[in-house]
Amino acid sequence: MTPTAARRTTRGVLVVGIGISVLAVLLVLAAWRNDHTISSDKGVATAEVLSAGARRSAVSFVTPDGVTHTPRLGVLYPTKLIAGQRIDVEYARSDPDLVRVAGRDARVALVPAGSVIVVTWLVALPVLWVVRRRTKVE
Repeated sequence: MTPTAARRTTRGVLVVGIGISVLAVLLVLAAWRNDHTISSDKGVATAEVLSAGARRSAVSFVTPDGVTHTPRLGVLYPTKLIAGQRIDVEYARSDPDLVRVAGRDARVALVPAGSVIVVTWLVALPVLWVVRRRTKVE
């Protein structure tokens, strides 16, 4: 492998690895920010799960003012929900579309984000090692 190709490959792998890692960290920070927003102006309600998925679940709930809300982006931390189920939710009274399953918070995002970072570098580091070895041999 030529030094130029090795340098470009190394930079590319590093940019992708760092980029994915930064995005995973930003995901956790965004979840933390959403939790802070909800906790600082918290409303509590009982919601009905309209649809359930691994990444997105739709819910509908009524706030004390009698308005029914169905957040467009679904509920935060939707794992293990079943359509038709009734759950307690916490929402930001200033923005009822920002809603999470009661009792869950950003800690739920730590394992998936950490896993993404670990797998990214488990792939990237051997590639960097191979590129380095091939460059030294030639």
